[in-house]
Amino acid sequence: MKRTFALGPCGVLAAALLLASPAAAQQSKVTLNMASTFPGSMFLLGDAATKLPAKVARVSGGEVEIKFFEPGALVPAAESVNAVSAGSVDAAWAGAGWFAGRDSAFNMFSAVPFGPGIGEYLAWMYHGGGLDMAREMFAKQGVYNIPCSIIPPEASGWFRKEIKSPADFKGLKMRFFGLGAKVMEKLGVATQQLAPGEIFQALQLGTIDATEFSLPAIDEKLGFYQVAKYYYFPGWHQQATLFDVYVNLKKWDAMADRQKAAVEMACADMIREGISLGEATQGKAIASMKAKGAEIRQWPPEMLAVFEKGWNEVVAEETAKNPNFKKVYDSYSAFRAEYAAWKDVGYLK
Repeated sequence: MKRTFALGPCGVLAAALLLASPAAAQQSKVTLNMASTFPGSMFLLGDAATKLPAKVARVSGGEVEIKFFEPGALVPAAESVNAVSAGSVDAAWAGAGWFAGRDSAFNMFSAVPFGPGIGEYLAWMYHGGGLDMAREMFAKQGVYNIPCSIIPPEASGWFRKEIKSPADFKGLKMRFFGLGAKVMEKLGVATQQLAPGEIFQALQLGTIDATEFSLPAIDEKLGFYQVAKYYYFPGWHQQATLFDVYVNLKKWDAMADRQKAAVEMACADMIREGISLGEATQGKAIASMKAKGAEIRQWPPEMLAVFEKGWNEVVAEETAKNPNFKKVYDSYSAFRAEYAAWKDVGYLK
């Protein structure tokens, strides 16, 4: 007697899995070509982007591939996030301040003058509404942002001549980033936001008189001490600095949830590395540069008061003319006021 068997739902699924070929399994693989603002050889900022692809591949089991491209290989360094918005590249490695030409409020998601340290900044971003507002703003530009690194306080800058009073700033040409640049302009400084690879030559040729860039361990490798020996602290303009991976929103929305999770989890680990490696390497770098002739200077309280006065003026101007800035700054300020009750009693002064 001839017998036939009908497959139930579970049997159909099992048969489909058995028949699936390796080629079919690979159809879901996603490749993201990622333009970088920072050279891959740059400690902590650029090399983080070169480490990310391996982390994502490991978490995703190879289902998500990120291809790192050096600045200029796909688009100019300063245009990487704009290119993601336009859809001409899949992804970018940068900071939100590099997108502030669209809206000054983007600066608030990168670094804030006289702002919080790492813990407080991350608390506001993840639990105080900061990231939600950033996502809302970036989505309108066709971009999905993923916080992917954060670093400790930066230095305040390199100067050819010692700064003894606010009057010494007048007429200086200086590379400066983000909202801090607006403060320096209040003091008579002509600022420009040069891409990382352009700074040393500009300083060496005298196109600029001074520059800020990043942490001592990064600044040392860029050799600024060779042409501008006065190195000032603290970095009042960037007490903590966030870096993101930016993905074209259409590309991101087309990815499976497990693929998105792989990128997000790898970035979470990159944040851990940015904090720990950033804190671990600065002392050695400062000692090394001092031995090479760098003059370490600290701003006196009266100079910091001048910077803070300028910052308060910038806040008043930006909140008056930009509703997005006001919305973000109001959220940030309310969170800091609430956090102060904890900060004042929980930490050593």
